Amino acid sequence: MAEKSVLLKTLVDKFEFKQLTGNEESLHRPILTNEISRPGFELAGFFHHSDFRRLIVFGEKEMAFISSQLDEATQRERFERLTDDKTPAIIVARGFDSPDILKEIALKKNFPIFSTIQATGRLSIDVTSFLDEYLAPETTMHGVLMNIYGKGVIIKGESGIGKSEIALELIKKGHLLVADDCIELYHIGSGIVGKSPLVLENLLEIRGIGVIDVVKMFGAGATMAKDDVELIIQLERWVPSKEYTRIGIEESDVREEVLDVMIPKVIVPVTGGRSMSAVIEAAVNNMRLKEMGYDSSKDFINRVLVNIDRNKGS
Repeated sequence: MAEKSVLLKTLVDKFEFKQLTGNEESLHRPILTNEISRPGFELAGFFHHSDFRRLIVFGEKEMAFISSQLDEATQRERFERLTDDKTPAIIVARGFDSPDILKEIALKKNFPIFSTIQATGRLSIDVTSFLDEYLAPETTMHGVLMNIYGKGVIIKGESGIGKSEIALELIKKGHLLVADDCIELYHIGSGIVGKSPLVLENLLEIRGIGVIDVVKMFGAGATMAKDDVELIIQLERWVPSKEYTRIGIEESDVREEVLDVMIPKVIVPVTGGRSMSAVIEAAVNNMRLKEMGYDSSKDFINRVLVNIDRNKGS
């Protein structure tokens, strides 16, 4: 997978930072990582293992250290190294101005420095979250992503098995469409987030009818822009000779790996006469019950064991 990047200009336009140094060309520096550097060790002269690809944030502590502990010659030496060609920019938080020597060096190098009135911690969180989404590893998956009872659920299966028709039934029941046919998946934080490609947004393809606009047909409340992926439901055509889960304890926990994240998975056979939307609703509700500590399969087994003990006693 090619290394992703985002232009510094995109970040600046989002947060409306005040630019102190650097021209328009300097805004075309690429940002390659979502990690932020608070350069305490670097200001103290320790540059081993420093990642110069990170955005640098100066907060109150950094500014106090610079003004009280670093003389002019030391500042020049440290700032020369901090304004590396790989470093996207320096952002000065809490409304502080850039140190004069840093500004002088930055002007010579056309290196971008920005200021903001945001608190340092809040700035770091907001910028990291923004970059986390832009630079997240991504892939695509064929299927339908819906929000069912508050859970992001991917319904997948071979072409023509009826995924979109099931999605239509679920939408009519009040559940929300996120994406149909092609799902864009991103590894953000510790989970997977899915959304629709822009060209397919709000659209659902029904064989025999064509493409329908879900928003125009069911209202704006029938869709979501994106959602966390918490469950995958794999639809399979019924094979009479195949053994399927009946009680719920026949097989170990089934999961599917998506961008290095393991997502719970349920395999559901499709046959005529089954209300697949109702089956999928039941699968989601069963997952919610397990998260609350109740497993109906285990409860059934316990009932059987209790009944056996009773019969033995009688």
